Amino acid sequence: MKKYASLNGYLDPNGKFDRFPGKRQKKKQALMLQFLAEQFTADRQYSEKEVNEILNRHHSFNDPATLRRLLFGSRLIDRTIDGRSYWLSNKKTLT
Repeated sequence: MKKYASLNGYLDPNGKFDRFPGKRQKKKQALMLQFLAEQFTADRQYSEKEVNEILNRHHSFNDPATLRRLLFGSRLIDRTIDGRSYWLSNKKTLT
């Protein structure tokens, strides 16, 4: 978790992210999204419900839909056009 030490200020007492970094915190946003993407298994497809469950295990600000969109927009996860199936992308653009 050393790689993610700069995100410690965003953790609640339970070790979940309690908020998303602000607009000017692009590196921290990218780092948080990278951490969340690493919670998914490669070569496995997930339903939207499963994606939400994984995201909810790691944040407490109750907004899995935004996190899902940000992961997709950052090309860390991919999905079918109808949004029924998600998977870890092989087109990662964040470090």
